[in-house]
Amino acid sequence: MAQDEDLLIAVLNSAPVLAGTPQEQLTGKAGMQLARNFGGTGSPEELATLIKVRDSLQQAIRGNDQALADLSQFTSDIVMTPNVTAAGIHWELSAPATSLLAARTLVAWSEVQHERPGRLRACANTECNLFLVDRSRPGTAKWCSMATCGNRIKVRAHAKRNRSSAESESRA
Repeated sequence: MAQDEDLLIAVLNSAPVLAGTPQEQLTGKAGMQLARNFGGTGSPEELATLIKVRDSLQQAIRGNDQALADLSQFTSDIVMTPNVTAAGIHWELSAPATSLLAARTLVAWSEVQHERPGRLRACANTECNLFLVDRSRPGTAKWCSMATCGNRIKVRAHAKRNRSSAESESRA
């Protein structure tokens, strides 16, 4: 279900922060395109459900237990039906058309939680609103992107150390 893991990350990262303001990407043409890229219709109802699921998932991943309870409201219409084949059991997901992408997102989140516990996390840059699935061997990835957030944090830490040492030297 790698495609659904990509869906999960795309949905979670659909409200990036630019110049200090979250930018909603699950509305209008951008939202329709994202939904269609993952087999959805891009209808206003589908996008509204995705936004609600995204917001609750983001809070749940950040440790808000109430958000977990809020996610339950989106699972009442989800049905997983087993289909036995020569290769084993294949589970087919069913949900109303307006909530099928949201259901797939929730199932992908659950699979990541089970298969890679603790590996789905928010970027360590508190000014960022993006998420990552840590696929590194040691499981220590912190940033959505080393090129952007990782470098910013490291530059800030370096500048802070330099200021501290310069202040210490000026006192001596």
